[in-house]
Amino acid sequence: MKAFKVKKYGSPLDALQQVELDRPQPKDNDILIQVCATTVNDYDWSVTSGNPLTYRLLFGLSKPRKKYAIPGMELSGIVTGLGKNVTRFKIGDEVYGDTSDFGFGSFAEYISLNEKAVELKPKEISFEEAASIPHAAMLALQGLRDLGQLKDNQKILVNGGGGGVGTFAIQIAKTFNTHVTGVDTGEKLSTMKTLGFDEVVDYKKVDFTKEKQKYDLILDCKTNRNIWRFLPVLNPKGKYISIGGKSGKLLQMIYMKPLLKILSTKRVQVLMLKGNHDLEFINQLYAEKKLKCIIDGPHSFDKIPWAVQRFGEGLHTGKIVISLNQKD
Repeated sequence: MKAFKVKKYGSPLDALQQVELDRPQPKDNDILIQVCATTVNDYDWSVTSGNPLTYRLLFGLSKPRKKYAIPGMELSGIVTGLGKNVTRFKIGDEVYGDTSDFGFGSFAEYISLNEKAVELKPKEISFEEAASIPHAAMLALQGLRDLGQLKDNQKILVNGGGGGVGTFAIQIAKTFNTHVTGVDTGEKLSTMKTLGFDEVVDYKKVDFTKEKQKYDLILDCKTNRNIWRFLPVLNPKGKYISIGGKSGKLLQMIYMKPLLKILSTKRVQVLMLKGNHDLEFINQLYAEKKLKCIIDGPHSFDKIPWAVQRFGEGLHTGKIVISLNQKD
């Protein structure tokens, strides 16, 4: 089978190389999935580029260890093989999911994973749309609804509103009666307006942390600023939720959280994602036409190095999707 493997850290255009490998054989609790579509996420950029450098303590110092060598952590596909203990699926089932709790390697034509790593794909959702949902939509939902306790009549800000999480976040927020501001730049801004952001801010022109507008809830998809920059634009009892970003900024928030509880009524939290939790809610929004998937692509399998580079440069709008049936 074809797969993309990281031979050494560096630019994705150089580091990711297409290789031929034997098709994996499912273990007792595994299913073999023919990958129909996959996506690009922060993890893929980090395990390919080796940045931030602190991640190399996890992945490997000079190159990714074997378990991380084939990136990819989100997929849709068809079950083509079963381990002897599998009970949730049968051959031919269409599945999708964020696989990161169980393994990586979706930048390949086939992958073998524990059956708990995926869920049945609704028939009305295409493979390309389904691949774009599990990671980003769950980050948006769990950040806004579960940690943020989203309510009607709140003022919300989404930092990184034009990316995968941001494009789901605006649609989820608008199922409530909320006023939502999105922060991003470039061509993403027009798509953000179309999706329903009440206001859009170009971060290259305006620093929203220096403006007078205050928010009840900030969902930060970037986490590239000092936490003290956000506190002044939070209302009393306002909440700041980070869903990921620069490791140094995330650690700062974790360490400062106890102090903030003493000094302020404002709250800072870092989301610990529950993989594939409550996908049914997102499926229902899709069925009710309250949510659509914003896809950059789909791009063909051979474009994976280019797609990871595109992600790292922040040029994409929505989720970058790779279709194994797509021919460029």
